[in-house]
Amino acid sequence: MLKGKKVVVGVTGGIAAYKACDIVSRLKKLGAEVDVILTKSAAEFVTPHTFQALSHNPVIIDMFETPRYWEIEHISLAQKADMILVAPATANIIGKVANGIADDMLSTTIMASTAKVVFAPAMNTKMFENSIVQQNIEKLKGLGYKFISPASGRLACGDIGIGKLCEVDDIIKYAVDILIPPQDFEGKNILITAGPTVEAIDPVRFLSNHSTGKMGFAIAEAAKARGGNVTLVSGPTTLKPIEGVEIISINSALEMYESVMEHFDGQDIIIKSAAVSDYRPETTANNKIKKHDGPLQINLVRNPDILKELGAKKGNKKLIGFAAETDNVIEYAKAKIEKKNLDLIVANDLTEEGAGFGSDTNVVYLIDNKQQVTKVEKASKLEVAHRILDKIKEV
Repeated sequence: MLKGKKVVVGVTGGIAAYKACDIVSRLKKLGAEVDVILTKSAAEFVTPHTFQALSHNPVIIDMFETPRYWEIEHISLAQKADMILVAPATANIIGKVANGIADDMLSTTIMASTAKVVFAPAMNTKMFENSIVQQNIEKLKGLGYKFISPASGRLACGDIGIGKLCEVDDIIKYAVDILIPPQDFEGKNILITAGPTVEAIDPVRFLSNHSTGKMGFAIAEAAKARGGNVTLVSGPTTLKPIEGVEIISINSALEMYESVMEHFDGQDIIIKSAAVSDYRPETTANNKIKKHDGPLQINLVRNPDILKELGAKKGNKKLIGFAAETDNVIEYAKAKIEKKNLDLIVANDLTEEGAGFGSDTNVVYLIDNKQQVTKVEKASKLEVAHRILDKIKEV
């Protein structure tokens, strides 16, 4: 099932370290290539020889030990990993990563990796509930790190409460779901719009907004990972292209209108997450407008309402809109559903911390065509993207 997948298992110092042996064994049986990094504290609970026998790979503890290969090991592991699974994860390793500290092989490897990182915490109840630990967890969640919630029960110290490492079965299932996303959009053609549009005033100046395209690109990435055939129509951004996603670059709202209408017929789902300019200058100057005394008047005209036109002709297609507001968020979003014949609208309050343009996180309200509201609390935009796709499946 996991053949070809590369997993780095990080084991930190706690009595639950012995359960990591079962995790490594199970991942190997599923076909994954597993490398193990032990912290020095973890090696006091379970010896490296045990993990070496289970993983069939050398176990790394000290970042300054003589390397077995020519590569710098923490960089090599960071680059090859599809996922880094830290189980058990102590408050120490969570705090290090949350605050950018890289002083051992595990923390250094995590910092150097762009792979998915999953923490399975295990610690004393009072430690887990400590406000500093919780703040670190929330900070990492907002940055896209994943957490498998600990279980409740009798702890090794004798206390009863939350903090036990969750069941190995749950950890393995979570890892498989991360490494092999459900292909629930396989065969679906999905058109997504992203980013701002820019409306030229003259060859130098333009009207636009603060959108960076991060949310739309995250939805495209998530939809592609779940099997969709994705076309992304994007205004100007600095984001990297997504492998396997057709990207059509545009500048103005009229260009976006033409591109969306051109590709409309072959789509099953249209997700309009772009921040499209409502107005454009009536005329665009051929030369730079020179400043002069007194006010400058620029006449603006309405751009086409792309979402409304799509709603009028959507037929059996699923149509999802976005609403970025600063007040009356739910009220305005619900009105937009009716007015534009949407199946779902994603609304966010630009005044809410961690939401809106430019941020790596978002906080959104998912409102379906039955006016049911679901709030998605602050999370990485990729995580929010998957929640949006989950909701699209429901409607």
